[in-house]
Amino acid sequence: MLSLAPRAAGGWARLPSACGAAAVLRPSPWVEKSPADHAAFTRPCSSQKKVTRVCVRNGYSFGRLDLLGRRGSPLAHASVFCPFNLPKYKGKLDMSLFPVENIRNFSIIAHVDHGKSTLADRLLEITGTIAKTDQNKQVLDKLQVERERGITVKAQTASLFYNYEGINYLLNLIDTPGHVDFSYEVSRSLSACQGVILVVDANEGIQAQTMANFYLAFEAQLAIIPVINKIDLKNADPERVEKQIEKLFDLSKEECIRISAKLGTNVEKVLQEVIEKVPPPSVNIDDPLKALVFDSTFDHYRGVIANIALFGGEIQKGHKIVSAHTGKTYEVNEVGILTPNERPTHKLYAGQVGYLIAGMKEVTEAQIGDTLYLHKQPVEPLPGFKSAKPMVFAGMYPVDQSEYNNLKSAIEKLTLNDSSVTIHRDSSLALGAGWRLGFLGLLHLEVFNQRLEQEYNASVILTAPTVPYKAVLSSPKLIKEHRKEEITIINPAEFPDKFSVSEYLEPIVLGTVITPDEYIGKIITLCQARRAVQKDMVYIDEHRVMLKYIFPLNEILVDFYDALKSHSSGYASFDYEDAGYQTADLVKMDILLNGNSVEELGTVVHKDKAYAVGKAMCERLKDAIPRQLFEIAIQATLGSKVIARETVKAYRKNVLAKCYGGDITRKMKLLKRQAEGKKKMRKIGNVEVPKDAFISVLKRQSEK
Repeated sequence: MLSLAPRAAGGWARLPSACGAAAVLRPSPWVEKSPADHAAFTRPCSSQKKVTRVCVRNGYSFGRLDLLGRRGSPLAHASVFCPFNLPKYKGKLDMSLFPVENIRNFSIIAHVDHGKSTLADRLLEITGTIAKTDQNKQVLDKLQVERERGITVKAQTASLFYNYEGINYLLNLIDTPGHVDFSYEVSRSLSACQGVILVVDANEGIQAQTMANFYLAFEAQLAIIPVINKIDLKNADPERVEKQIEKLFDLSKEECIRISAKLGTNVEKVLQEVIEKVPPPSVNIDDPLKALVFDSTFDHYRGVIANIALFGGEIQKGHKIVSAHTGKTYEVNEVGILTPNERPTHKLYAGQVGYLIAGMKEVTEAQIGDTLYLHKQPVEPLPGFKSAKPMVFAGMYPVDQSEYNNLKSAIEKLTLNDSSVTIHRDSSLALGAGWRLGFLGLLHLEVFNQRLEQEYNASVILTAPTVPYKAVLSSPKLIKEHRKEEITIINPAEFPDKFSVSEYLEPIVLGTVITPDEYIGKIITLCQARRAVQKDMVYIDEHRVMLKYIFPLNEILVDFYDALKSHSSGYASFDYEDAGYQTADLVKMDILLNGNSVEELGTVVHKDKAYAVGKAMCERLKDAIPRQLFEIAIQATLGSKVIARETVKAYRKNVLAKCYGGDITRKMKLLKRQAEGKKKMRKIGNVEVPKDAFISVLKRQSEK
C-alpha cells in the first residue's frame, strides 16, 4: 500500500500514498530504549498545508490524528521522531533521552587553514544538523570578520545527534581558531571537552600551531584522534605526515584517519572514532548543579547568553541560580543547545553542553570561568581559567570626544564576547579621553578593531602597539610610592628615570619556526637581526626543520611574520609562547619640537634600535606638521643627546623681488633683516601640532 522511506539518524521522510490511505509509522528500536514514557511526533509533508502532531503515551495516541486514524487507537507501528532533525519543530527537546554514557564532548584543533571549519561543516551535514548544499562554507564562522578573512576567530559550539550501531549519541562539537593569537579560545574550549580531533594538512604537514595545540590537549589529558586532511590535493603526501605525527606526537600511523573534508571522503569514520575513543564525561546527574561558563555573548534584546558545560545536576527554566563569582542570584529564563543555532530544551543534564539565558543585563556579570549553582545549594567552585596575559598594548580613542560614551558601551559589550582583552582608562592631551587596551597579539588587535567598526559602527583612533616593560626600582621614595619594587610600564609616559632604577626588563617569547631546509640560512639571518637567541634546531623529516628561538617580543610585534613569509616563499610557519622577562638596555626616546618635549610622542626602545626608530619618527612628523612662518626643528633625543633631526622649512617672502641688480650688500642687508625677524618669531612662536598630525604619527603604519 505504502512505500517506506526511512531517514538517517531518525526523523520523518515523505511517505507517498498511492490511494490516499492513512500513512503507516514504522516501528523503531529507540521507543523501547527511551527513558521517557512519551514522545512528540511531527509529520511534515510537502503536499500538506498543515503539519500533523501526535503525542504518544504508553503506546496510545492522543491529540490530532487527522491522517493516522481515530483517537486513542494503539500505535503498533510506531517510530519515535527525532525532533532535532527537523528545523521547523517548535516544541522543546527532551535531553533526558541522552544518558551520560551516550554523550561525547570533543573539539577540533589544528594550525591555521588546515581545514577545521570545513571538517565541522561535513560533520554537521552527515549528522543531519544542516541540509547538504554547496553553500555550506564556514557554517560555524558567524562573524563578518571571520568570513571576510577566511579564519576562525571565536570558538563555536554545535550539538550533533548521531545513530551508531543502533544507539543515539549526543556529540558536542567545538570548532576552535588556529592562529596563535587566539590560543586562549582553544584552551577555554578544551575545558569543556574529553577529546580532540587533531587535524593536519596532508600537503603542509605538521606546523608550528599544530605543535602548540597538541601540547594544550596533551596537558589537559584529552583523548587525541589524529586526522590527515586534504588527501585530494595533487601534492598531498599523507605517508610523510604520518611519519611526522609518529615522531613528534608518539601516535601510531594506524591511528591516523585520512580524509578529505572538502569532498567528504572518509569523514564518517571520524565520527565513529570519536564515539569509540573519546570517553563520556565523568559526571553524576544526582549531584547538585555545577555549571562552568566557558563562553558568553551579548544580545541586545535578551542580555547575556552564557555557554555552559554541566559538571553535575540539571538545570531548567524557572530555577534560581547563583554566580560563584559575583554572588548574585538569577532566575533562568531559557536553556537549550546550539545546533548550531539556539534550540530551546526542557532541561539540560550533567555532561551536556548548551546555553543559558538568565536575565544578566550587565556585561560584567557573566565572567568566563565562573561557576553557577542552585540557590541555597552551594558547591565548590570549578578551577576556572587562568586569565589571558596580554602581549600587546595599544591606545584607543574616539575620533570625536562626543562619541566617548557610545564607544565605551561598544567596547564593554565586545569585551564580553572577547574576554581576553584587558582595559585601562587613559587620556592624552592631544587625543582626549580613551583607553589603553591589551591584546594577545597583532591579529587580535586588528580583528577587535574591525569588529568594533562592523558590529557597532564605531570609528576609532588606534595608536602604535607597544609591549609591557618592567622596571626594578632602586629609589626608596619610588618603592614607597608604588608599594612594590618591580613595576610594569604599559604607557611610555610612566617610564621611570634610569637613575632611580637598578634594571629594566623586557618581555620575551619562545618562538618556534618550522620551515623547509632550503630557507634555513635566510631565516637564521632574519632571527639574528631581531636580537633572537637560538635554543634548538631539529629535523622533523628529510626536508623540514624546526627552529626554536628566544625573541624579545617587541622585535616580532609588527612585521616579523610578514618578513618570515617573504624570506621562505610563504612556506615557513611561526608560533610563540610567553617566556617571561629578561634584562634589557632600554631607553626612553623623546620627541622635541623647537626644543619643547611632546609627551604623547615619547616611546620606549632598545638602545641598539633607537637611531632607526628616531629617524623614522622624525621623517613621519616632518610630513605631518604643516609649515609655519618660522622654521621648526624636529629632534629625537635620548636624555640630552640628540640622535635624529629633521627641519620643517619656514614660509618665506621673497624680499629680493624688488632688487633689480645693484650692489650685493643691499641684498645681504634685506636677507639679514628677514632672518632676524624669523629668529624672533621662532622664540615667541608656539608650535601646535594639529590632531591629524598626531593621528598619522601615532597610529599603526599599514605599510609595515
